[in-house]
Amino acid sequence: MENLKIEIVNLRIEDYYELKESMLKAYAQWGSYWKEERIKKLLTIFPEGQICVKVNDKVVGCALSIIVDYDRFGDKHSYEQITGNYSFSTHDPQGNVLYGIEVFIQPDYRGKRLARRLYNVRKELCEQLNLKAIIAGGRIPNFIQYAATHSTKEYIEKVKSKEIYDPTLTFQLSNGFHVRKILKDYMPGDKESLDYAALIEWNNIYYEPKQKLIGNKKSNVRLGLIQWQMRSFKDFDAVCEQIEFFVDAASGYESDFILFPEYFHAPLMAEYNHLLAADAVRKLADYTEILKEKFVELAIKYNANIITGSMPSIRDGKLLNIGFLCHRNGMTEQYEKLHVTPDEKNSWGMSGGNLLKTYDTDCGKIGILICYDVEFPELSRILADEGMKILFVPFSTDTQSGYIRVRHCSMARAIENECFVAIAGSVGNLPKVHNMDIQYARSAVFTPSDFAFPHDSIKSEATPNTEMTLIVDVDLDLLKDLHYTGSVRTLTDRRRDLYSIQNSFPLNRS
Repeated sequence: MENLKIEIVNLRIEDYYELKESMLKAYAQWGSYWKEERIKKLLTIFPEGQICVKVNDKVVGCALSIIVDYDRFGDKHSYEQITGNYSFSTHDPQGNVLYGIEVFIQPDYRGKRLARRLYNVRKELCEQLNLKAIIAGGRIPNFIQYAATHSTKEYIEKVKSKEIYDPTLTFQLSNGFHVRKILKDYMPGDKESLDYAALIEWNNIYYEPKQKLIGNKKSNVRLGLIQWQMRSFKDFDAVCEQIEFFVDAASGYESDFILFPEYFHAPLMAEYNHLLAADAVRKLADYTEILKEKFVELAIKYNANIITGSMPSIRDGKLLNIGFLCHRNGMTEQYEKLHVTPDEKNSWGMSGGNLLKTYDTDCGKIGILICYDVEFPELSRILADEGMKILFVPFSTDTQSGYIRVRHCSMARAIENECFVAIAGSVGNLPKVHNMDIQYARSAVFTPSDFAFPHDSIKSEATPNTEMTLIVDVDLDLLKDLHYTGSVRTLTDRRRDLYSIQNSFPLNRS
């Protein structure tokens, strides 16, 4: 008898090619397998939930899972919905259910109870993480043989009573799972199951509900948008005084986020107006690190997350347009403008950055795109696939036509990506600053377009070309409802079989 060394271990990316080989054998009739980038994403967001079985040091099967807030989905969902169209944006470390998205054993190794071992480890993980249950959509591959004479209900009941054998459901029932519901169109294309699936559940009897009193993600989020008046300031301290005035005002209304415009501190270039525009903007870059430190101080002092608009910065000899997300807990993260306008390039010699990411905050995931970047829809779609709920757009436009481009593209991004979009710009004139002499802005918060939102998709907007603050509340729970029950579902209904966005940004980026 052959000696077998059997191990149940956490999957590693180094195991990918063995995993792919085993999966192709397990699903030979479909020729399907998990792409490497999807496995990388799972290992990034939830490494402990990805388990494999090795026989003689070779991967022969696996069990993949995510954690979800099951209240968001309920029992009526599809595989695409529960996985966020395979992006796993639905994974929620604060969720209550371990959701099984894959389990298989290579055919050559079936009959050795390896799948049972995987299920047992999954149960242990569920208990260790104090999750309420394990839930999964299970195929019923033998149903096609009985569909002419049995309804799905009759088929399930006979499998339960062991009058009918189903290779998947019989195994799941024998491992302590029960059928919670029958789902139609759970995974379209499963011909053997006739597109049906059994929603199965294993309850963790040791589950202890925990009321989290501190640190919960907020569903109602207050935004403070600063529509900044360009004016002459006598010195840097005067600019800082005006910054603190607005932070104080917005935080007085308990704003969770405070958004400043792009290049709001451009008046500081007046001192260098005798220089060429390219040299003057590089002088402005000297203030960037000092302003960053000031904003970090204010974020802590006024208990608000501050998005600092944008500022020029020199890195490796290149002039970039960057900004900072200053969390109220003292942490700071950077964002960069990826696409510079022809005027920024020609007048200032500015280059585009290369940093795109979502930011985890105490109010959920957000994205930040500087001005022109919002006119490139691929960027916000990448962020939406990572779970972005609010997109912030600091902008600077000189004419009404330039503003209209930012405005209309921002409104489109809100609809396309089922998110809120907040834009903030500057107003007024700077007669002593080349290339920043006139401004036009109307700051606003835009919403998706459906019954739960304003009829014109405008949550609130400022008076045009007037210095002011705009305080706006947004309800993130409305986005959850839209995603699963909206009149249209632009994220869910994408034809990934026909097109996709190739994300060249690394998964781990800072």
